[in-house]
Amino acid sequence: MIARIWYGKTKIEDFEKYTEFMKFKAIPDYQKTEGFIKLTFLRKEDGNIGHFKLITFWKNIEVIKNFAGEDYEKAKYYSEDKKFLLEFEEKVTHYEVFAE
Repeated sequence: MIARIWYGKTKIEDFEKYTEFMKFKAIPDYQKTEGFIKLTFLRKEDGNIGHFKLITFWKNIEVIKNFAGEDYEKAKYYSEDKKFLLEFEEKVTHYEVFAE
């Protein structure tokens, strides 16, 4: 199993709106991809910034490519992200899960 980790941040006034966007648009997109196993979505407020960390779990790298494309290390963004995110990480991180 492979864990794919993405990080993003928003202005605090967009914190709840971005959370809702992720729940209703992004998460269903992950879930409909064959080979997707589960996800953990973390968030925290820190002053005027909202921090988000999304950890998705996949069967293997090949199914991640079905979701993210051949350049699977490149972060995948939605057009709506432009309204919320303060910066756009170019790459995500992948780890092999060896224990749960």
